[in-house]
Amino acid sequence: MQHPTLLFIGGTEIVFILFIVVLVFGADKLPEVARGLGKGMRTLKDATNDIKHEVTKSAKESNIIDTDAAKDIQQQVNKIKDEVEDFSGSIKRNK
Repeated sequence: MQHPTLLFIGGTEIVFILFIVVLVFGADKLPEVARGLGKGMRTLKDATNDIKHEVTKSAKESNIIDTDAAKDIQQQVNKIKDEVEDFSGSIKRNK
């Protein structure tokens, strides 16, 4: 029987990490720490999206990429990814 993992970390490791975090920060500081991490991750995601938008905009203006071709390629990649996930999911269930 396989245990579910998150980022290659099992349940026992997650509990141990949470225990260490509670010891270091204290239970009353956890909401603040989580809020700060959430804001930091949001800022990073927004910055990444801004950079992606600027690169795409610049490429469109320079006629470097054909957006229709890029969308078709992305659709094909997503289709293949879904098929691989379906196939690998059926293999994992059969073990």
